[in-house]
This record gives sequence, C-alpha cells and structure tokens, in this order.
Amino acid sequence: MSFSDFSLPEGTHTVVLGVGDVNGFMRGKRIPARQWERTCRDGNAIIAALFAMDMTSDVWDTPYCSFDNGYVDMHMFPLHVPIASPWEPGVAICMARAEGLDHQPVPIDPRNVLLRQVERAAAMGFEVKVGTELEFYLLDPKTKKPTFNSNQVYGINRSAEMEHVLGPIREHLTALDIPIEQSNPEYAAGQVEVNIRYDEAMKAADRVVLFRAMVKEIATQHGYLATFMAKPFIAESGSGFHTHYSLWKDNKNQFAQDGKLNGTGRAFMAGLQLRMVEMSLATSTTPNAYRRRQPYTFCPMNASWGYDNRTVGLRVIEGPDSAVRIEKRDAAADCNPYYLLGCEIAAGLDGIEQKLEPGPVTDGNAYEDDPATPLPLTLDVAVELARNSDFMKEVYGTDRLAIVLKQADREIAFVQDQVTAVETERYLENF
Repeated sequence: MSFSDFSLPEGTHTVVLGVGDVNGFMRGKRIPARQWERTCRDGNAIIAALFAMDMTSDVWDTPYCSFDNGYVDMHMFPLHVPIASPWEPGVAICMARAEGLDHQPVPIDPRNVLLRQVERAAAMGFEVKVGTELEFYLLDPKTKKPTFNSNQVYGINRSAEMEHVLGPIREHLTALDIPIEQSNPEYAAGQVEVNIRYDEAMKAADRVVLFRAMVKEIATQHGYLATFMAKPFIAESGSGFHTHYSLWKDNKNQFAQDGKLNGTGRAFMAGLQLRMVEMSLATSTTPNAYRRRQPYTFCPMNASWGYDNRTVGLRVIEGPDSAVRIEKRDAAADCNPYYLLGCEIAAGLDGIEQKLEPGPVTDGNAYEDDPATPLPLTLDVAVELARNSDFMKEVYGTDRLAIVLKQADREIAFVQDQVTAVETERYLENF
C-alpha cells in the first residue's frame, strides 16, 4: 500500500505508531508528520526485542534477539489510516504491523499466532467474530487505592459519579474506531467494565491492544491510574477478559439455529473445553493472575459449560440468531489478546474438525462438586502444562512459546524470592 492509503488527518503534526508487545501492551514511537511518508514507504525501525521484553521492560537473550546478534531491529508499518486523537490536537494514532529487515514476518511476533488461525478459519469457510469485555480499576495515582467507596456494581448513581472519566473513555475510543457498546461499575469499588462490539477476530485483538493503551492515557488526563492488573486487591474482585465467539459465513451466524446453539457451535465449544486447562498460560500469565481463581468470585474454577450461567468457564448465550455465541470467562485482563484469541480459535476449530462433543452441561453452581476438569490455580502448574503441550507448541511456535515460558519462570522466581509485608507484620515481632 502507498502513502496515499495512510494519509494523515488535516492539521496532524505527530503520529503515535505502535505494536502489541509480548504481553499485548502497546509500545512504539511518536513520529513527526513530515516523516510519515517515509514511514509508510520504508517502515519505522524499532528493536525487535519488544516481542521478548517483560512488563518492566527487562530483556533476556532469545534465538531471535540477543547480545550475540546485537539485539536486531524490525520495522513498523501502519495497519490503517491514522485517526486524529480526540483529546490531543494535532496528534494522530495508528496501530502498526511488524516486519523484519528481510521484509518477512517477525518470527516471534505474537500477532502472527492469531493471523494463522484466522487464515485457517477462512480456509474452512468461516469468518471468526469476537466480542471482548475487559475489566479494570481506576485508582488514585498516589495511594494506588480506589477513590470510590463500596461495591456499587451496575449502580446508576455510581455510573454518574464516574461519568467524568467513563464518558470520555467511551466517546474517545469510539472515535478511534473502537466501538464501545456500554460501560458500567463492576464488582468492586473503582472497578469498571467496558464492552467492545464484536467484529472480525484480528480487528478485535488489535482493538484490545489500542484500548488498553488509550484507557490508561485518558484516565491519566482525568487524574486516575487505570490498571488492568488481574488481582490488585486480594479481598476484591479480579479483572477479567471475557471473549464472545461466533463463526460467520454468507452473513449468517454458523453457531445459530432457530435462536439456539447448533452442532457447529457445540463442536467449537467442545474444542474450547478440551484445551481450556492446557492453554491456561495464554489466559493468565503472571502469579498474580491466578489469585483471581477463587470460588464465588464470578471467575471460573473449572472447564465447565452451561446456558446463561456465570459460574461456568464457558457460557452459552442464546436469543436472536445474530446474538447466539459462546462466552469464555477465564482470561485475566492483562493477558495478550493475540495469544488468547489464537489459542481459543485454534481449540474451537479443532473441535469442529474432530466433530467433538462437550461434556455434561452444568445447570447449577459450577463451584460445587462439578465434574469438569479444574483449572490451574498457580502459574507453575500452567507452565508445566504448556511446556508439555503439543497443542501450545503448534499454536505458538517453538520460539514464541519459549519466550512466554521464560517470562513466566522469571515471574515465578521473582515473586517467590520476596519477603512480603504480610510476613513481616505477622512474624517479625512474634517470633
């Protein structure tokens, strides 16, 4: 594509261009508008270790990026026409794709995991559509605590209290081509859920990367710290990342028959159920994320499924044919959307190809005596499952899986090597 395909909004002096890193958070550069034509033609150079860099920006040697090869560059190219920032005059915002210096895909780019599954679905005659729901906290940037008191989930008055920041989030993100369907206070003081309308899977994942970056930016402008950390407060609700799946062909939902989930939908769900435990590293990537998995918290504990049941891992939602879908509820809000959707779509397509059937439906409380396979409750268990999984090796690829396993091992060691404030308070004077 040429420069004319990515022309800048009138009055633009700076373009924000970025990609999703190994954790699916946006990193990139601010580029003067006078350099934009060259960027569209030649790309913008940036270190490829973005795809092997932890959340603190620490790096380690990998086969693709190392001190032996000088930590090589890659190039960013725009994915779409830059969109004017609604809150920063003269600035336009644009998601990028990565390309190696050899003009080939970067082998450790997480986005290519999802791209492969989208192409696989297309070869089967399907377009995958995904709706995403993300939860996050709005906190005081100094105290790191909520500024709102008490749990007022769905409270209209609490919504009005938060409107000075949630209103701009909804309006500005919609202006950035992230169609927001709704927002509401969630199940803890200061916690919020924002839902993005369903769309083609790659577009949905790209939007999540941009969404998280822009929510944090808008929140800062209004005096808040926005965090997608999975479990910032042990006694409060964790933040999840729910995904809603349907497959489409000829403008028809292939999961629906007379408003009910059909055989294709059941097979897709059976694939998800089969791999749900095994793919836990894609859904929850830090030790903290596994603190979400507690009974009676609306976070699933096992690979159960049910109809309109918020205690299960896979929730079937029926209604008009266009709305029939499968909601997967176990992911944490801070996981990588490319790895998450890539694994989930791969599992679902396997289910269709293998004509799988899901296990018994859960009609009641999935937290009590449910026969479904339990989900891992610690990161070390998820790491071992992924390390020994042919499915994860196939979906991620060897090098990408090695990077996320190494990051997980490092996080486990870091957390284990701490003496916590709780331990000091309980034991220092009493022993």
